[in-house]
Amino acid sequence: MKLTILAIFMNLVSSHEILTEFKPQRIQQSASFTIHEKIENVFPLFGPIREKDWAAGWNPEVLYSSGDVLVEEHMVFQTHAPDGKEKFIWVITQYQPDQHLIEYTVSARERIWFIRVSCKDQLKSTDVTVSYTYTGLTPAGHQKNEEALQRMFADNLLDWRDAINYYLQTGKQLIN
Repeated sequence: MKLTILAIFMNLVSSHEILTEFKPQRIQQSASFTIHEKIENVFPLFGPIREKDWAAGWNPEVLYSSGDVLVEEHMVFQTHAPDGKEKFIWVITQYQPDQHLIEYTVSARERIWFIRVSCKDQLKSTDVTVSYTYTGLTPAGHQKNEEALQRMFADNLLDWRDAINYYLQTGKQLIN
């Protein structure tokens, strides 16, 4: 499976672009927040389908799953950039529900990134840590990564916290 994923990513970027004098660059950022609900109600919200419940504009298209499931390791889906110009291919590369851990690998033409969500049970609440690791494969890809990371963490993911807490309280999306 790892070779298949690597082959997909390598096909997304021409060898000429990778083998130029640009050296791929990696940037990373994490944030933690607390959700005021038990972990068994929180962790499932980080799967690609259940995220639609609380994340406005999130609309993944499942490309592969082994059956009628909401989330599983090696599930493949796609999303589109808000401007519609770029398509992102997502693979759930780790799914360990017993450890409350999910990791996505996301690819686009000039960049790859990893998103890891880890939840920790605090009895009546859940501590969530989200880490984004971006790798730019071209100068333009690195620039897009820097901009994406800055946008994503502009509020240190407190927008995620607020949206999830609101959804768990009301059953509705928080509309900004």
